[in-house]
Amino acid sequence: MMLALAKAFLVGGLLCALGQLLVDKTGMTPARILSCYVVLGVILSAVGLYGPLTDWAGAGASVPLTGFGHTLAKGVKKAVEEDGLTGVLTGGLTASAGGIAAAVVFGFLVTLLCKPKEKS
Repeated sequence: MMLALAKAFLVGGLLCALGQLLVDKTGMTPARILSCYVVLGVILSAVGLYGPLTDWAGAGASVPLTGFGHTLAKGVKKAVEEDGLTGVLTGGLTASAGGIAAAVVFGFLVTLLCKPKEKS
């Protein structure tokens, strides 16, 4: 149990540290870095590297945005195998629908519980 937590912390922390270095050293915007992380997850999945990383690191690799890219790639691959070329359009959304729905629902619940304030 402790080893799994340590691996997740190590990998997740390294991904976050890399993002912070990109912000500090390159001047890239956070939105661009987040997009690059999703694309990186897709690319690493395509070459077969991200699956073993998620198997080894667990949530440390599956929770960050690179994990979202990995989920999209897995969904597209599965849908293409089952449905052919149409799967390119449907697979990613089908695979990630649960996570997207959870983000929307929990975001809505937070808006009900918290009173937003304008920035000054």
